[in-house]
Parts: sequence; structure tokens; C-alpha cells
Amino acid sequence: MRILLVGAGGVGSAFAAIASRRDFFEQIVVADYDQGRAERAAEADPRFVAAQVDASSAESVERLVRKHGVTHVMNAVDPVFDMPIFDGAFAAGADYLDMAMSLSKPHPETPYETPGVKLGDEQFAKAGEWEAAGRLALVGIGVEPGLSDVFARYAADHLFSDIDELGTRDGANLVVTDDDGNEIFAPSFSMWTTIEECLNPPVVWEKGEWHTTPPFSEPEVFDFPEGIGPVECVNVEHEEVLLMPRWVDCRRATFKYGLGDEFINILKVLHTLGLDRTDKVRVKGVEVSPRDVVAAVLPDPATVGPRMKGKTCAGLWVTGTGKDGAPRSTYLYHVVDNEWSMREYGHQCVVWQTAVNPVVALELLANGTWSGAGVLGPEAFDAQPFLDLLTAYGSPWGIKELA
Repeated sequence: MRILLVGAGGVGSAFAAIASRRDFFEQIVVADYDQGRAERAAEADPRFVAAQVDASSAESVERLVRKHGVTHVMNAVDPVFDMPIFDGAFAAGADYLDMAMSLSKPHPETPYETPGVKLGDEQFAKAGEWEAAGRLALVGIGVEPGLSDVFARYAADHLFSDIDELGTRDGANLVVTDDDGNEIFAPSFSMWTTIEECLNPPVVWEKGEWHTTPPFSEPEVFDFPEGIGPVECVNVEHEEVLLMPRWVDCRRATFKYGLGDEFINILKVLHTLGLDRTDKVRVKGVEVSPRDVVAAVLPDPATVGPRMKGKTCAGLWVTGTGKDGAPRSTYLYHVVDNEWSMREYGHQCVVWQTAVNPVVALELLANGTWSGAGVLGPEAFDAQPFLDLLTAYGSPWGIKELA
């Protein structure tokens, strides 16, 4: 297996650090728009080489795939670049993986009731071409989406005979401080992506169809395990809701995230001021995207690890009827402590937790445990080998029965 890793930011660099401890691949080409950043990430392993790439250009991706004989393209950049990388991989005859899906576009008349272009629609529209070519595009194989989707498959196969709701629930007790120990606002993940998913209309699967709601709707308090505790979670647009019902029967699918009042207020202010916009505006003779500016002035999520304390939890709350015929309410989860990920890998917990899952998936593809063609989500594959290998990587998952 020869891998092209597109993106050497926080998640891409963590991906390289995790993969460097495994032996399932021959080479990883670490590519970034910033050649220097790619070179720093590639220093971790003699099997890595650095390259420059324009992720907005399918032709740039295709050239790199052909030059290095790449078999699998791993997309580790913001999802705004999904389609050029997706198309470039296909044109060059490589398989493809990403940790999100192609972007949505709200319905022009009823955005908070009716989906417009849904997450992944552009990719699924090309599923027939990928299947006919015998090529695999494994979409949404980060942590969320990704691991939660694996949990959905596991729950359907091993825990439940009938599923009412697949409810992804994410929360954390992470705190970032400045040099004086004062808590500061510093997102632990890409601010560009966070704005995109939090301010778009959330999607809910219910009664056999998708519908949308206003941002931050249906607040609920969820009690997260391993000392994180109760966190208020709200509806957020996310890929799981668009993936899970395609392969797993359920009456409802939701995604709720513990953002916190401060973060929600900041997002609302950004939207009010138009700073969430992606179209460029002219400022003193220079054209800039307001959202790009917001992301640029905040701390790089890859650098906040040494200032961060706490744990992050990603998981899936499943309700329905157990295999024994009795009502069941179960939370399948994965917790990563920032102190552990920094000590063991030198990367903060949120980017590490995101990056470990595609590495596991690639190893399963390399050894033939997972295989397929077309545009597929993690739910299309056997969950047990994935969860076993994740545990073997030193990061076990857990199950909590809820009353």
C-alpha cells in the first residue's frame, strides 16, 4: 500500500505519527500546500516523503498519485477540498478515504425544514462510477463521522434486534490556558469546519426521511463517562445522520455536540457580523474570505496541546430492543485523555482521536479484512475487526448501559 496523505496540519501530522508505528504500508507521501509543513510531518519515518500539493486542484492530486504510484489517497484537509481530492484520486485510479464528506447547501426557501444539497450528495452521485471502476471511496472515516458509524454497525449486529435511535453524542471537559494559567478561547479542531457544521441547518433522520432544524436545537444534558460528566448537547449538522440510515435500520438518527454557552454565543456573533461567510470581500485592495480570517487569527489547533487539559469523548447512544427482546439503552464510546496523547504521540487529543481511525481503516484494507467498491461509509463494513484493532493500537473503547 502506497498512501498519499493530503494535508499536514493537526490531523494530518497526527495521522503520520500514528502510522509511523505500523508496518502495513510501503510509503506515505505527506503533501501540503505548505511544503515546509509537509517536510516536518515527514521527518517521523524514512518511509515518508514530503511533497507540495494544491488541494483545490484535482489535476494536482492526480499528478502526485501517478508520480508516486499511490494506491490510496487519504484526505486530511477541510471538507471544502473534498471534491477536488475525490475526483483527483478517481482520475488517477487510486482508492480514496476522507474524514468528512462533500459540503451541503441549505435549501433556498425552507432551510430549517427541508434539506437542500445534503452532506455527501456530490460524492454519492458518483458512486456508480467508482463501483464500475472497482475502486473504493471510504467516506466519513474520522472519529465523528467514523468511529460512531462503526459503533452503529456493531450495535446493529451484536447488541440490538430493533433500533429506535442512533444518537451520536460528543462532549469534553477540555480547557486551554494562556501563559498565566487563565482559560482562553481556543478551538481544539479546525475553526473553519466548526463554523461550517455548527451554523448550517442540522439534519435529523426520522420516519424514513431527512429533515432540518434551526442550529443549536433540541438541547439536552448528556452525562459523559470517565469523569467528563454532564454536558449540554445541541443539534449540529454532521455526516453520521446522512450515513447511518443508508446501511443501518433505525427510526431516528441525530448528532448532538456539547458546544457550551460561550462557544454558541461566539458562533452566533460571527454569523450576525457575517464573519462566517466564505465568499471573498475586498479589504484595502485585498480579497479575503471572512471565515479564513477568523480561522487565521485563532490559535492553530495543532499547537494548543501543551496548554490543554482534560478529556474528549466521542460516542453513540443507541436505544431500542436488545437481542434478548428487552428494552435497551446503550452508549458506545471512545475517550482520549490529552495528557496521554501528548505524552505518547506529541499530539493533542482531539486531532489524535480523529486521526487514529483512518489509520486503523487503512490497515484493515491493506490486509484484506475490509474490501469493497463504490462510495461507502464505515457502516458498510464489519465493525468487530475495526474495534479489535483500535484496542490493539492502545486506545480501547467502552460500553455503558443507561437507565
